[in-house]
Amino acid sequence: MTTTAPAVAGVDPRGPRFTAAITLVVFAVALLLSDAAPGVAAVITGVQAVLFAIGAGLGVHKTPTGLLFRSLVRPRLAPPDHLEDPAPPRFAQAVGLVFAVVATIGFATGAVLLGQVFAAFAFVAAFLNAVFAFCLGCEMYLLGLRLSRRTA
Repeated sequence: MTTTAPAVAGVDPRGPRFTAAITLVVFAVALLLSDAAPGVAAVITGVQAVLFAIGAGLGVHKTPTGLLFRSLVRPRLAPPDHLEDPAPPRFAQAVGLVFAVVATIGFATGAVLLGQVFAAFAFVAAFLNAVFAFCLGCEMYLLGLRLSRRTA
């Protein structure tokens, strides 16, 4: 009996950009509120951490923003000209998860500067993806693949 690997469904590259735009707003709000209300910033970044965990664990298409994109935005757009491998965006979600968790811990424990630094890292990464279609986490994933192939 022969088995074949299951086909990997591609990701519409506009979906992660849409998600990045929403993430950009979330981290902007957290940063704006962080000095006056670090507890609120902690809740905001904590919720974002949960969204990143869903994206890292189940894939970006399973996140609430992915579902929103698929049900409300994508039907109004022309079909994508290509689909992308879902692995790099999942890795990017895992990187975002680390940033969001550290930011949440910083805001929740009173280490506001720590929270601001990690929220700012996530903000910049989301900005690059939303505005320039440059997924920093995806590029890190691809660089890791290239480096691991060289050492193998």
